[in-house]
Amino acid sequence: MTWTVIALLALGVVTQRLLGMFVGAAVLERIPALARLASLIPAAVVAAVIVQLTVASGKSLVVDERFAGMVTAGVLVWRRAPFVVVIVGAAATTALLRL
Repeated sequence: MTWTVIALLALGVVTQRLLGMFVGAAVLERIPALARLASLIPAAVVAAVIVQLTVASGKSLVVDERFAGMVTAGVLVWRRAPFVVVIVGAAATTALLRL
């Protein structure tokens, strides 16, 4: 029973990827606005994972120095600061608040 479920799930994933590759590409070529939105999905997923890892501790939310560093990094990215400045600024904010 378990192997049947695993095989069906694997088949579903492969089918979904093939449909996305062939059908999704055709749709995105016809609708440029949708293509622009689709290009933003990976960055949004990465940002969501970073936020979740920063403020979640088990089943509770923790707003501490890490959150302030993340907000600093977000502001620096928004202001189009170089990557090194973003990393140093976030680390410095976190370190100063932990003193």
